[in-house]
Amino acid sequence: MDCLAALCQMRPRLGDAQKNLAVHHEWLDKAIQAKADLVVFPELSLHGYFLRDLTQEIALPLDHELVQDLVARSKDCSIVFGFAEESSDHCFYNTAVFAEDGKILHAHRKVHLPDYGIFEEGRYFRSGSNIETISSKLGKFGLLICEDAWHLSTGWLHFLQGADALILPSASPARGVDTAEAELSSQNAWHALTAAHSLFFQSWVLHCNRVGFEDGTMFWGGSSVHSPFGEQA
Repeated sequence: MDCLAALCQMRPRLGDAQKNLAVHHEWLDKAIQAKADLVVFPELSLHGYFLRDLTQEIALPLDHELVQDLVARSKDCSIVFGFAEESSDHCFYNTAVFAEDGKILHAHRKVHLPDYGIFEEGRYFRSGSNIETISSKLGKFGLLICEDAWHLSTGWLHFLQGADALILPSASPARGVDTAEAELSSQNAWHALTAAHSLFFQSWVLHCNRVGFEDGTMFWGGSSVHSPFGEQA
C-alpha cells in the first residue's frame, strides 16, 4: 500500500509538554493539509531529551490528557510521537506511541538505553523488553527508538515479523564537525546505519531526528527515508 509520510524534525522545549503539544498540533495541521497518511515526530518529542532529574516530575501515563490529545488527532492520520512515560507500576520509560483512528495501536518502550559519553538514560529510565511489529491500516511497521537501531538484532526481529517499514525516531546530537567534509560524522554514520537496515531487512526506513540546541548540545536533524534497496529516497 502507498503511504505518504511526513517527518517532523521539530525542536522540543525541555520539560514543557504543553508548549510542545501546541507545536505538535501545528506540524499536524501542515501535514494533514499536505495529505500525509503518517506523521512521525522525533524521540521524546513531547518532553525534550536531557530530562535527567525532571523525568519523575514530568513523566505521564498513557491515559494522560496531554497524550490522549495527540492520540485523538490520529483520526486524521496515523501518528508516531515520543514522551517520558510513567507506567502503572511507577516505572519510567522512554516511549514512542503509534496512534491510529483515535486510539493507541502500540507503545514501544526503548529497549537499548545508552549510557556512554553524554548519555545517561539508564540512570533515569527503565529498559523496555519487547520488539513487536505493529499491524496498521497502512501496513506493518517496526518501531525503534534511536539506540535501538544500533543493535541490528532489533531490525532482524521486525523482519521476522514481516515489517514493511521501520520507523526510527531519534535525538541524535551533532558530532564530528570537519569543514572539509560535506556532512557531520554522526550524519554519515546514521545514513550508513539506516541504509544497512533497509537493505538487509528489505524494508523502508523512516528516520526522524530532532533539531535545535538543548543543554549545550546541538541536534543535527537530517531526517531521511531509505528504500528497501538501501537507497535514500
